[in-house]
Amino acid sequence: MEDPVRPLYAPSPRTTNPTSRAGIIAYTYVPSDDGKFALVEFVARDRTAFKAILADTTVQAWTKGVNQLADAITAFKLIKKNFDITTFGVRVQ
Repeated sequence: MEDPVRPLYAPSPRTTNPTSRAGIIAYTYVPSDDGKFALVEFVARDRTAFKAILADTTVQAWTKGVNQLADAITAFKLIKKNFDITTFGVRVQ
């Protein structure tokens, strides 16, 4: 419980200030069918929070408003056969 398994780049609860709106402020994920990957949605108020993620060549990333949603869904279904975009996502207030 002190250091749970979480996706790469997901902030640790121990290092996150719950009142701060800087950096990644929320995320949600589902593991791939083989458990080796994760489909993750990160949320931040400022795009600079994604700088390391977008620079990482081992990460396949899609940006809302930039990439086509259909392309992301197609790629997600390659590693998560029953992936459903309508049940995936996180809301932040």
